[in-house]
Amino acid sequence: MPEAPAAAVSYLLGPRAIRERCQALLELGLAGQLEHFRVDTARLPAVADYVLEVTREAYPSLDIPVHSRWGHFDVGGIRRNAELEARLAPLPPAERARAKLDLVVTSVLLDAGSGPRWKYQEPGGGTYARSEGLAVASFRMFLAGAFSSDPAHPLRADAEGLRGLSLEALAEGFQVTEDNPLDGLEGRLELLHGLGRVLPRPGSLFDRLAAHGRREVTATQVLGQVLQSLGPIWPGRITLDGVNLGDVWPHSALGALDHSDSLVPFHKLSQWLTYSLIEPLEEGGLHVTGLEALTGLPEYRNGGLLVDGGVLVPRDERLLTDAYKPGSEPIVEWRALTVALLDEVGQRVRERLGMTAEQLPLAKVLQGGTWSAGRKLAAQKRPGGPPPIRIESDGTVF
Repeated sequence: MPEAPAAAVSYLLGPRAIRERCQALLELGLAGQLEHFRVDTARLPAVADYVLEVTREAYPSLDIPVHSRWGHFDVGGIRRNAELEARLAPLPPAERARAKLDLVVTSVLLDAGSGPRWKYQEPGGGTYARSEGLAVASFRMFLAGAFSSDPAHPLRADAEGLRGLSLEALAEGFQVTEDNPLDGLEGRLELLHGLGRVLPRPGSLFDRLAAHGRREVTATQVLGQVLQSLGPIWPGRITLDGVNLGDVWPHSALGALDHSDSLVPFHKLSQWLTYSLIEPLEEGGLHVTGLEALTGLPEYRNGGLLVDGGVLVPRDERLLTDAYKPGSEPIVEWRALTVALLDEVGQRVRERLGMTAEQLPLAKVLQGGTWSAGRKLAAQKRPGGPPPIRIESDGTVF
């Protein structure tokens, strides 16, 4: 039927499809019918206990924020968010929200895996690596006006400023040298150039979501706006009915590879961005509901937790030694199982605490939580703490 492709696109661009397709692969895994991973649910209680231990250590009062980019900006105990607040204080609430969206959208798009060798030395401060280093570097670039075309208004990102950003300027901002290489630098620049082509400024997402005097919006609607607005910027992705699907990949266990039934959506960066938009949207007067509809994030810390914790067992040892492209079937399988099992881990953590999903949504379990536990376990098992499975990052997925 003519409407079938459009219906498939609509489905694949929503969180329900992420959860359902990932759950379908988990059920195959539990039945021992997946090619790349075995699922050992007997290890889930120990992993949940470890997540709870890490959460209590970081948040003794269990006052846990939503998993978002904002926490990374204060790494090292430096109150960078307060520095930003002070500089934005003269602006009205809506413009403060736009400026914060300008910052967080650019920072999240720059947040793909850095690789093991890259570090960022903050001027007059400490040295940071991986996601926190990327956060601090992008924060400092934003405050310096690197993404604005108007020197009189540095605290913003706009289309002209993003499209005009050079590879040399991005490399300088991230302190990239031959001895300090950053994975996927060109891919990151492509995303920022693409962002400059699709939006007048990232902060305009606030106006689109708050259109017609709307005061409340669901997290699913926020994700939908992100996917609709940013969809065209993702390079080399699967298209269906003329729509670039973004972070969506096929797995042969679900259907023929040339059919939409085989496609598994993740939308990792888009969901990470959605989580990160909530705070500034709320500050701008737009209440966000239905956070529990979003899923866990299928990236290497959450996925690494499940591999290092023995829940996901590679059937081939080469999965622990070779590097794989994001679209390779072992990686699609790993990510899908990660999404489905994060729901299981979240439920077990809540049960141990006697809390409901409303009291402790998955977004807070991630923050508490699974991401930090994955990093700590990796550091215990391997010098430098790299993830157990290596991805050939192009700067646009992880």
